[in-house]
Amino acid sequence: MKRIATGALALWVMAVAGPGVAQTLQENNERMFRQMQSERGLSNATMKRVRQIFAGSSYIGQGNPAVTRHPMTPQEARARLPAPPERLYRNARFERICGGKYMAPLYDPKTEAPEDAEVCVDMFEYPNIPMVYPVTWVKASEAAKLCAAEGKRMGDAHEWEGASAGRLLEPDYFFNMGHGGARAAHNRKYAPTRRYSIGQQWQRGVCATGSFKSGSCNGGSFRGCGSNTYPAGSFPECKSPLGVYDLDGNAAEHMNLPMSPDQMASRGSRKLGVTEMKGSWFIWDQVRAHKHWSRWRAPYWHGSRVMSSGSHRNYHLGFRCFKDVK
Repeated sequence: MKRIATGALALWVMAVAGPGVAQTLQENNERMFRQMQSERGLSNATMKRVRQIFAGSSYIGQGNPAVTRHPMTPQEARARLPAPPERLYRNARFERICGGKYMAPLYDPKTEAPEDAEVCVDMFEYPNIPMVYPVTWVKASEAAKLCAAEGKRMGDAHEWEGASAGRLLEPDYFFNMGHGGARAAHNRKYAPTRRYSIGQQWQRGVCATGSFKSGSCNGGSFRGCGSNTYPAGSFPECKSPLGVYDLDGNAAEHMNLPMSPDQMASRGSRKLGVTEMKGSWFIWDQVRAHKHWSRWRAPYWHGSRVMSSGSHRNYHLGFRCFKDVK
């Protein structure tokens, strides 16, 4: 048998490995870094900043490869799409508005056009590339830093909610009521018009919610819990009215919940507020663990300040970035 150089062999293994084949976290991350640079055109300087953040963690990646068993390979996901992902998910109009690939403008369709948007959001969970598994095991503070490394930012809760509901509204945080009171007031306000990103009713099988929880998952350990996610964009019908994908399913998402006006990322804050977990995740067709409609605000689960070094990380928790465009 012809001898294969060590580096070439590693690349070959990564190319052909199936969903049950374990590689190292570092190998998976290196492959993802190359995809980020080639598919989204990120500069060497940007990738250096991204790599430095990843290097500070033994967890960030697409799941612990020793226990993660993805239910679908990128090749299988690509084969089930109605068109190649490059054609299906590219939008020239959005790219002109947002200044980059795979982003969607956020606005109010009742009164505005996409060109009126002042903020855009990644179409997919980080690393924001179709047919690539989302990043998990990331702290909220690390998510904020990774967005900043690309000249983007973490989103405020109302921005994620607008992306999901299909209409970006003015922020409404009930700042004078404290976390519990503000959450309750907000949920009462929007309950009569509740919806999911995919419509008024939840539909099984439409989003990346048919996977499974690892049998060894004992509450949330890195060694026991696989990030059994799908490639981003595997379910093209899992799309919000504003053209944002996988808000329901795949990974849940970190978000900034400001507790005062000076903690709003949308107003330029860098100190930010407290953590808010948005959306559902990859087992939702089997286990409806909590409510998650578009404008629903969650209890203070694993709460901390977003920029705390001890902010939460989890096997099913990722993020997506936002970008100010005006």
